[in-house]
Amino acid sequence: MHEFPHHYRVDAEGGVEGSILVSAENLPTINSAPPAEFDGPGDQWSPEHMLTASVANCFILTFRAVARASKVEWHDLEVNVTGTLDRVDRVMKFTAFTVHATLAVPEGTDPEKARRAMEKAESACLVTASLTAETHLEAEVVVGD
Repeated sequence: MHEFPHHYRVDAEGGVEGSILVSAENLPTINSAPPAEFDGPGDQWSPEHMLTASVANCFILTFRAVARASKVEWHDLEVNVTGTLDRVDRVMKFTAFTVHATLAVPEGTDPEKARRAMEKAESACLVTASLTAETHLEAEVVVGD
């Protein structure tokens, strides 16, 4: 890992109407627009979707590190995240993220140890630790082949 602090530069370009082009060095450019809830087209990534996706992505990446350090064997982790945007004191902001995680582990794996690893990943995720919204984990461990 590189020394801290890390810096992440993202560029965005847009006009009076239409999509916003979001880019970063060595990454593909993506189109972004308001979500359908804000009268956008609903067929492009929005800032709201990107933030919610960041929570899901960070959870999986953090779980990988925690599972490796904890020696938890696993096959697959499916994560669904719902971000709740609300108006609080006349300001719109995300108030909660619900992370539903289903972890598939091989026979012989201690399900409680796997669940604790998911809980640790939820608390250690740098994205949710950087946000004021509450995060709720709904963890499920499936033992099998």
